[in-house]
Amino acid sequence: MDDRYGTDVLADGWRTRSAKQLARVEASRDLVVEIAHDGFCGAVVGVASGMVELEDRHSRRRLFPLGPGFLVDGADVVLVAPTAVPANSGPKRTASGSFAAEDSRARVARASRIFVEGRHDAELVEKVWGDDLRAEGVVVEYLQGIDLLEAVLDEEPPSATRRYGVLVDHLVPNSKESRIAQALERGRHGQHIRIVGHPWVDVWQCVTPRAMGIEKWPEVPRGIEFKVGVCRALGWPARDQADIARAWQRILGAVHSYRDLEPALLGRVEELIDFVTLD
Repeated sequence: MDDRYGTDVLADGWRTRSAKQLARVEASRDLVVEIAHDGFCGAVVGVASGMVELEDRHSRRRLFPLGPGFLVDGADVVLVAPTAVPANSGPKRTASGSFAAEDSRARVARASRIFVEGRHDAELVEKVWGDDLRAEGVVVEYLQGIDLLEAVLDEEPPSATRRYGVLVDHLVPNSKESRIAQALERGRHGQHIRIVGHPWVDVWQCVTPRAMGIEKWPEVPRGIEFKVGVCRALGWPARDQADIARAWQRILGAVHSYRDLEPALLGRVEELIDFVTLD
């Protein structure tokens, strides 16, 4: 007959036989996880080298070693690295967060286009929205300043089939930029243009401080060129244009997806893409 008390109480493995087996959960992106010992709660944003990175609702990020010590829906779990997924399985997302089209060939360029104020603006838009823009056939050009926009509009007037979207730095009430934008929108070209902007002095500030590993962007006093002042405040060289270019490459290199940009910029670029692709 069976011995419900077992045989040898001193046999190997008696501790593990009675231990609770925790569920093993893959640290898939956007999985919401709580840290058992301190209550930090966030979504998975990355896994690498045996560590998982979590981001909470305040956009704070922390790294933790994979393994036990996590809660999912209030239950203790062992968090493990996600199983590698074949490169060609499942829908892919672009850096902007949208689903990538199965046919990745660029569309023939539309007559409609998006204008930005400078080369840095154009490079940032290309890095995050480049796949989307190529799929839609939208070209991004830079103006070197909104002051030149009226001349561009006069040279190649917009129309119902040639819409122009314009992204402007420092578009805040009573600024020079806002006065120019309002005058153009009231003018003869206004029906077929859309001018939007972000509130910062320069597009550099559209990259989140978190992505840059700083607490906040420095405040640059009046009379000091903004990019030079930022570089000096952060301890970066700012002797000449080559130093400024290297600083920008450092900033651009910190941007991997839309998550590294301020929401005030994200919404405006999406608005312009919708406007210039409207049939």
